[in-house]
Amino acid sequence: MHNSHMRTTINLDEDTHGFVQYYARAKGISFSAAIEELIRKAQAPAPQPKPEIRRRPDGFPLLPKTGQVITSEMVKKYSEDEI
Repeated sequence: MHNSHMRTTINLDEDTHGFVQYYARAKGISFSAAIEELIRKAQAPAPQPKPEIRRRPDGFPLLPKTGQVITSEMVKKYSEDEI
């Protein structure tokens, strides 16, 4: 991250300007800081949705389908890795 600041001029629609102004006031930050914060939020990767955990009628959880077959050899390998 750079510590220098760049000065620039941007044109905003009236409603966008109003939103940034409201956001800045609500957060107690400057208009410029609000724009920077909103841009950084937009650049952040979207959070991965948590998979829905389904359960069998007896309550046993079912893993989400991934298309990958889990073999007994894989289970054995991962079990050995933990020991």
